[in-house]
Parts: sequence; structure tokens; C-alpha cells
Amino acid sequence: MITPMPVTRRYVGDWPRIGIRPAIDGRRNGVRESLEGQTMGLARAAAQFLSANLRYPDGSPVECVVPADCIGGVVEAARAAELFRDQGVGLSITVTPCWCYGSETMDMDPLTPKAVWGFNGTERPGAVYLAAVLAAHAQKGLPAFGIYGRDVQDAGDADIPADVQEKLLRFARAGLAAAIMRGKSYLSLGGVSMGIAGAIVDQGFFERYLGMRVESVDMSEISRRIEEGIFDPAEFDRAHRWVRANCREGRDRNTPEQTRSREQKDRDWQTVVTMFLIARDLLVGNPRLAEIGFGEEAMGHNAIAGGFQGQRQWTDHSPNGDFMEAFLNTSFDWDGIRAPYVFATENDSLNGAAMLFGYLLTNTAQVFADVRTYWSPEAVKRVTGVELEGRAAGGVIHLINSGAASLDAAGGLSRDGAPAMKPFWEIGEAEAAASLAATTWYPAVTGYFRGGGFSSQFVSPGGMPVTMGRINLVHGVGPVLQLAEGWTVDLPDRVHETLNARTDPTWPTQWFAPRLSGSGAFRDVYSMMSAWGANHCAMSYGHIGEDLVALAAVLRIPVNMHNLPEDRLFRPNVWMSLGTADPEGADFRACAVLGPLYGRR
Repeated sequence: MITPMPVTRRYVGDWPRIGIRPAIDGRRNGVRESLEGQTMGLARAAAQFLSANLRYPDGSPVECVVPADCIGGVVEAARAAELFRDQGVGLSITVTPCWCYGSETMDMDPLTPKAVWGFNGTERPGAVYLAAVLAAHAQKGLPAFGIYGRDVQDAGDADIPADVQEKLLRFARAGLAAAIMRGKSYLSLGGVSMGIAGAIVDQGFFERYLGMRVESVDMSEISRRIEEGIFDPAEFDRAHRWVRANCREGRDRNTPEQTRSREQKDRDWQTVVTMFLIARDLLVGNPRLAEIGFGEEAMGHNAIAGGFQGQRQWTDHSPNGDFMEAFLNTSFDWDGIRAPYVFATENDSLNGAAMLFGYLLTNTAQVFADVRTYWSPEAVKRVTGVELEGRAAGGVIHLINSGAASLDAAGGLSRDGAPAMKPFWEIGEAEAAASLAATTWYPAVTGYFRGGGFSSQFVSPGGMPVTMGRINLVHGVGPVLQLAEGWTVDLPDRVHETLNARTDPTWPTQWFAPRLSGSGAFRDVYSMMSAWGANHCAMSYGHIGEDLVALAAVLRIPVNMHNLPEDRLFRPNVWMSLGTADPEGADFRACAVLGPLYGRR
């Protein structure tokens, strides 16, 4: 039985709110008075729209703060800023139907992501204010997203046009993601796994670009907590019984001489369940530990994301982290349906950051995967005799990794009859059970994992719109983001089995086909694979490329590879001052000039 869990607070502090700033022409004796109702109505409409359409990661509606008075000058701007500080506002949207005094009414907080919506109406020049205040933002190095409806509205029109709605939501999702990350931690459990560069955790990146801190804990802490019993014994008993009843163990594919005994495997199940409890407690704490005498350990690390080194110093002698990683990233466990965690295998912190971006933009579980192999149509036909068709006709990329693929991707969830991944509050009990039923837990291949353990295995169904993302650090540049929108695809069973057998068939698989443009990195599937900057990716459900681009701009991280048309790019208007004919180059120049959101270079 899987039921929704009650919402509990995981992190220190409240969720950030959106501040709506109603800007107005400050001239009294008729001008301001004639605009008060329309301006405040516009602000309240924006607040109601955003609260109705956005949720925090715990499922609660996003909250907006609207000042009691319009902002006609610097005193009212200061009062709004003070209100926003008191109310925990993390991003602001200035709205107006009219001319206002730009530099006197603008949001001057350098750490607050900003947007300005200038009402497109001819009676009053809201668009003129928009242009003026965006110029002030650019001049002062305080980038703001400009929102301007395509079609002229009548002065009394209270509706928010569809194109304005889209930009309000896109900015708000990006701004909220940035604000939620701020002040949280990335928990590094262990060090560098197998020389993977992303596991060389760069504290400066997290601090200056994401506003986060890095907490480092040696993997020996897991051993200590296992040996000293620093976990909730009642939850362990409940979890272990549930796992043995619901997690189907697959056939052992090891050779007889490398096969672990039944007694060893039973101990491994106990260990991997305990590892999950300990890793979760390290991430976010657990008040039960204080009740049983471990007050310090009960605190956790206020970590919104984390990663586990595992290989090889842990996995050469202890069960691997695959179970721990998979269930942390999944939207349910023995206590019911709940928000997933964000947890990277092999401590690839840069992939963990990309997973965090995708999670905060969608409130949906993420898939961590190796970008393992490009299979060309010719190669597939040569080894299977089958010609690929449909979206797979140009070839496919095999995404596969032993660890942190969420069980949400196993095919048990659906929306409108199609396979999907979705926020935990939309997941039904039967869907969670179907995800478990679609997953087999194979004893670890001991050539990879000498200490044993269990790896999840499933094949994600085709037809899901997904976005691959990845952050890389480049010497002399800093972080760059790359993304690829596309789809999971189904391969004929015989083709899948033949191709999958060439790697490790005990691991979860996604077959990915990107949307191609015919040029650059997306000239064909091979070009996309060749241009990918590392061995890992984060996979998010949905085509969320435009939201990732907006978030990257908020954080001042340039995007070096994407397959979005130009009309889907939404960045602060100052980007256009650095080149309209070359948006990618302008993005790099803007990020270099402005520097990281939380600290200049």
C-alpha cells in the first residue's frame, strides 16, 4: 500500500515569495489618481495568476506579495523593498499600464531576479516606461526580463494575454528556482569518483553562481552510522519489510565464482536500506535521531542536492549506492508518495546541479544517466538486421547508468493516457505500484561492484518528451550549460535486447532521439552526441529548454548548446545590447560582463 505522505518542512526557512511591484506615474492632482485602480488591478491579477499556476516543491501554491500602495517614486520603492525583505520575497515583477519615473521606481536589489511587464495599451505609455526602465537596468548592471504583449489592449482590459502569461510563468519559474537554491547546500558524500571531473566539487561555482554552500562528509560517516546504529530502527524495520515485499530481485548474472551467497545478498539488502536512511538523514536531518540520543546527527546539512562517490573506495568492499540513489530520486518509498530528493551518482556535482535545475523548474523527479553510446541506423541494421523508424530513424543515444535513475521513469506513471513523469501530488497509488512492478533489482555485477549490492533495471517507455541537460566547467570561462530537447523512443524488443546486451543489461535504460535542426550540434544525432561535453546528463520530463535558458540567464551561466528556435529564447533585455544577430555570442558576452549572480569575477 502506497499513500501520499503529509507535507513536512525539509529545509530551513520559508519558500521564497514573488514580489509584485505596481509602478505608477507619481504626478498627483489627477494623473496618479486616475491610474491607481488600473495599476493595482494589474498587480493583483498577476499575483492571482501566478499563485493559481505555480507550486513550490512541496505542492503548496506559490505566494505573492503586493504592496498596499503603488510605487510612484523612491520612497514608495524603498517601502516596497522593506516589505519584500520582511516577507521573504526572492524575485520581483514590476507591472504598470502607464509612464513612471524609471530609475526612481525600479527594483535596485542586486540579488533579486527581476522582470518588468509594461502593459501594451495606447491610452497610457506602459511600453514607454518599460523601455526606459529596462535601459536603466542595463546601465546599472541590474538585468531585467522585459515582458510586453504582442497585441494592443484596451485600457480597461483586465485579461492577461496568452503571450504575457507564458513569459510571466517562464520568468517566475526561473526566478523561483534561483531563489529556492540560495542558502541551501550541496552535500558531497565522499570525494572524486574514478577521476570524473564533475566530482571535483567546485565550491566557488556553487557559492558564486547558485548562492549555495558545499558540505563535505567522508563516506566513512556512513560506515560509522551503520556500526553505531545511528538511524531510526523502527523505520529500518518498516522499510526492510516493504522492500523485500515490493522490490523484485532478478536473476544473478555473475559467474558462479563471482556470485555472492544468499546470506551475503540478504545482508546486502539490509545494508542498502540502511544507506538510504543515512543519506537522507545527512541531507535534511531527522528529528527521530534526537529522540534516540543523536542530537547533532539529527540536524542534517540543509542540503537540497547531494552526491555519493561510491566507486571505488566504497564499492570495492561494501554494497553499492544504486538502491540508495534510485529511491532518493524517486517520488515514493515505504512511507508513501512524497517529493523526490536530488542525488547524483559518482558524486558528479555538476550533473547534480543540472538535475537540481530540472527539478526546481518542474517539481518532477530527475534521471541521472551516462550518455553511453550513439547507435547509427547503419550500425543497428548491421547488428540486428532491423531498420530504425519514426523518431529513431536518424539513430538513437543510449542513456544508461547503474545508479540514480528515478523509478518515476520506469513507465508506471501516465498523463492523458500517455507515459509521463509528473509532480508527486499528481501520482496515484496504483501508478507508484506499477512503477515498482516495472523495476527489477539485479544483484550487482561484482566485476564492477566487488562489495555487492543491487541495481535497478527498467526501460523507460517511448513517446515521452524529455530534455537532457548538463553543466560543465571550462577553464577561463566558468560554467556553461548545454541542453537537448527530444523524446524517449521504443525499440523493437529484439533490437533493444541485442543493443542492451552490449553494455550492462542490469541497469535502467532510456533510448533518446533529439530534435534535429540540420545545422551545428544538431545537424544529426551523431553531431549532438559528439558535442556533448561530459559523460553524464540529467534528463527531465518535458521540453523545458526555454525555462533552462531563462534560469541560466538569471544565474549568468551561458548556454553553449541547445536546439531551441530563437523565438523560444527569453533572457534579460540587456542581452540584446550585446548583439542581436548572434544570440549565443551575446549570451557569453553578457554573462562575462555581468559576472556570477552572487559575486563578481
